[in-house]
Amino acid sequence: MTAIRLTVNGEGVAADVPPRMHLADLLREQLRLTGTHLGCEQGVCGSCTVLLDGVPVRSCIIQAVACDGLEIRSIEGLDDDPITDELRDAFRREHGLQCGFCTAGMLIAAREIILRVPDADQQRIRHELSGNLCRCTGYVGIINAIHSVIERRRGKGVPVERIRSSVKFEKRREEMSARPSSKDATPASTQPVSASRTAPGASAVPRETESAGIGAAAREGWTQFVENFVIQKPPREVWKMLSDFRRVASCLPGAELTEHNDRNIKGRMNVKLGPIRAAFTGSATVELDPATMTGRIRGAGSDSSSGSRTKANAIYKIAPEESVSVSRVVLSVEYNLQGPLAQFSRSGLAQDFGRRLIAEFATNLNASFGSAGSGESHAAELNAGGILWATVKHRLLALLRRITGRQV
Repeated sequence: MTAIRLTVNGEGVAADVPPRMHLADLLREQLRLTGTHLGCEQGVCGSCTVLLDGVPVRSCIIQAVACDGLEIRSIEGLDDDPITDELRDAFRREHGLQCGFCTAGMLIAAREIILRVPDADQQRIRHELSGNLCRCTGYVGIINAIHSVIERRRGKGVPVERIRSSVKFEKRREEMSARPSSKDATPASTQPVSASRTAPGASAVPRETESAGIGAAAREGWTQFVENFVIQKPPREVWKMLSDFRRVASCLPGAELTEHNDRNIKGRMNVKLGPIRAAFTGSATVELDPATMTGRIRGAGSDSSSGSRTKANAIYKIAPEESVSVSRVVLSVEYNLQGPLAQFSRSGLAQDFGRRLIAEFATNLNASFGSAGSGESHAAELNAGGILWATVKHRLLALLRRITGRQV
């Protein structure tokens, strides 16, 4: 985590952020400024546009750490801005919005056009606005709205206010581009908490796991979390158990193994969320290193009903605890989710969900050592709603504890 300080909508903000967190995620997830919308998440649609030192930028492709010491203004910070007020009235008058998802980014981009190109005609406005996409309006109302504000301001003789690039941000970007590559970057998370219900007092990731690649920074566009849990058996017994793919699948709620050999597995994950049921089918390759008791899994899957697709990589390593009869499993998961469920994957709630799922797996794994090991699944489908509710409840209780200063 990296500590940063910045000014957001006129107020000083201090935050601890992962090195690869985007500015949009910081605004939405930590600061709860949800007026900044995420659309394409590739810097194309413009829905996430904010002002960085007065300059419009795509917050979904700018790292939060690059904004340390700078000034951010989101759509919430333009409530008293006279140009934005004129634009809001014009958008309503000219019917420049329908669903409203793109509107926040449109207003910020339109404000910049008015300041930078105060004599723009409709053709120029079309060209300048080409970086902001809208699915509903056809753009005619939006262009008419911006042009009407330009005409009114010109008629009133309003002085031109030119926008210049952020010198501080350009310098910061140069400094960051000179830093080591991602393979040498600081891990996004090096202080994981225990995912085991049987051993809540977990320690940080052991140093010997670093050589396995656990804790390495996630790739751009991928989400990562690192967890560890305790199994009440010696490392060699745990390694043997985790090398048995059917027994592993039997401990993971909703998982079903359909085919496997020594290196390849095929199966599905059955998920229930209220009345909705989904089945992700996919395959993965597994690399096992008995000498270091390290396993690497690379897989991909899709759900035909929602059209969502996912790729995931996982690395796990078994490390001995102080007692030779106890083992600690350290697990690093990196995934990329595409399709309708992609927005959910960006949320901190999604990572909490993953951690609680690992906690369920750890509990079942511990319990399996006391059973005959039939390989039958503990759950025919993953009750995502139940885990989500438990996650939200945990967050609410933590918030109440911070507010009241006492246990709830």
